[in-house]
This record gives sequence, structure tokens and C-alpha cells, in this order.
Amino acid sequence: MEALIRTGLAQLGQAGHVPPNAPALLARYGEMLLEKNQVMNLTAITQPQDVATLHMLDCAALLGCCGFTGKTLIDVGTGAGFPGMVLKILVPSLEVTLLDSLNKRLDWLDQVGQALGLEELETIHARAEEAGRHPALRERFDFAAARAVADLRLLCELCLPFVKVGGRFLAMKGPDCGGEIQDALPAIHLLGGEIAGQLDYAIPHTQVTHRVIVVHKVTHSPEKYPRRWAKMQKSPLQPGPAPGN
Repeated sequence: MEALIRTGLAQLGQAGHVPPNAPALLARYGEMLLEKNQVMNLTAITQPQDVATLHMLDCAALLGCCGFTGKTLIDVGTGAGFPGMVLKILVPSLEVTLLDSLNKRLDWLDQVGQALGLEELETIHARAEEAGRHPALRERFDFAAARAVADLRLLCELCLPFVKVGGRFLAMKGPDCGGEIQDALPAIHLLGGEIAGQLDYAIPHTQVTHRVIVVHKVTHSPEKYPRRWAKMQKSPLQPGPAPGN
């Protein structure tokens, strides 16, 4: 894994911008993931080369869209730590918070962080729609990131309330999400954001292409968002008056 990650970072143009030991740490993280995956469902990707590319290098591609040095980031619904743990390894000065609703995943991520010697890495056990209303977390972060299959309207409602004005939400998506972006524009505007751009990239050593949607936070999110998850699913934010009033 280490060799694939090292050459992949070079293909992404990041080889000279990350710590020299980052490929080794990412490979060790991947080994720990596969080992734990035998007793806990963390990933459907079970081949070492695929972990190196479809997890580690996929997340590393985020370095091409923003500068993370000395910033704060919350990974919403982190799962097995993607992309937050990868970004922490690649940018040690980035303060990372890993948020997930399953505590046993977070316990494992704490163990990974300790094993890899990572500092300024926090885990929070909570549902995103509840954590986004907590005063200690609301509009606190320079970045929120999500690598999830949920509709972009729902992701924006979950994630933008965490982002401070001037910060950015990074949504990791497939390349065929143009219609999803258009559908989400009213919700993005309502929640205080605007589309700042998108990055299409090929994952090194694969034929897979992905897209990062960058949403700039330009004004505060209304206090009533995010709503309850059931309400969000039943009534995604639409043009015109906001549902859920």
C-alpha cells in the first residue's frame, strides 16, 4: 500500500507538500482498517490496493481544492475516518473533528490516532442534525467535509451549520451529480452558502473519477436548521418558502 500511496500522491501533485512519513502512516492506517474490518463492518473495500487507491488517494485528492494548513475541519458521518483521518495525516496542523453516530467506530478511530501519534484529533459521538445545533459546534469550523451517498440537499442542511462564515463545505460525490447540484442550489442559498467551484479528478492507479463540490459559506445559517432527520428526508429544502416552518 505504501508504494501505491507514495506514487499516487506524486500523481496528484502533492508529493512535496505532505510529511515524508505520510505514505507509511496511511499504509499503516489501511492495515489497521483491514484488520479491524474482520470483526467490525467498516468498509466493503477489502483488497489492500483498493484501500490505498479508493480510500486513501481518493481522500488525498481534496488537497487539490483547498489549503488546510492550520485550519479546523469536521468530518460529518466519518465512518471509518474518511476523509478526516486521511487529511489529518497529510496535513498535521489541521485540527480534525470526526463526528459519527456509532460510538464503536469512534473508539477504533481513537485507537488509530493514538497508534499513529496524531495530535489535535477529536472524536464526537452524536447525530449530525443534533450536533449542528450545539453552540460549541455550530459555525465553529473552517471546513466541513462529507463523503456520503446522501442527496446533496440533505448533506448541505447537515453540514453547512457547522461551517463558520467564510469557511467551506466539501461534498465528495461522483462525476454525474450535475442534476443534484442544480436541485440543491435553493437549499445552499437558504443555508447561507453558494457554490464556489468543483474539482473533478481521477483517482491515481484506477479508472475511477470523482468530484468535490465546494460550497462557500457567505452568511449565517438560520437557527432552525438542521431539522430532524425524518423531516429532512420527508421534505428536502426546495425553492420558495422553506419547509418545516
